[in-house]
Amino acid sequence: MQQRIDPTTVVGWGVDADPANDPTYPMRDVSRDSKGGLDWQRPTLQPEQVEVLRSTEHNRRPAVYGTSTPPSGLSGAIRRRAFRKSEGKWSHWLMLLAADRINVIEGIGDDLMHGRVPNIPGEMGIRSEMQHNMPGLIRKVAVTGAVLAVIAALVRSSPHSSTRNRY
Repeated sequence: MQQRIDPTTVVGWGVDADPANDPTYPMRDVSRDSKGGLDWQRPTLQPEQVEVLRSTEHNRRPAVYGTSTPPSGLSGAIRRRAFRKSEGKWSHWLMLLAADRINVIEGIGDDLMHGRVPNIPGEMGIRSEMQHNMPGLIRKVAVTGAVLAVIAALVRSSPHSSTRNRY
């Protein structure tokens, strides 16, 4: 038989039970509002000049949205596919994460195609890491080195990596 927990013995139990002790309470208390919090005017919609991906959970687009990086390329195709799925599905979010990573690679490729060499260490914030998180930076470098060593070992051990003449 499972024993019940005595709430008085748990540190912090019920800390949010008193509305007077909750700094967000006045903002969350919509019972005071005449229309349950729905008495505001919806802003006019920003004109849609780029493709805007919309969640299946929302029946209309937001009033304001970003236009600096509309979906494009492989990452855009993955995003379009992700937005066909519900936000409640892991696959929706995992596809968006994958699209973000692919978009980084696409951006580096685009920079190189236009004759710009990206400053990857600078964009990753190496100076800040060195100044504020040296142990974390060392750990990242070690993990990256280990992963690259494993990949190099796998490439060398593959049967197609041999340079000798087989004829």
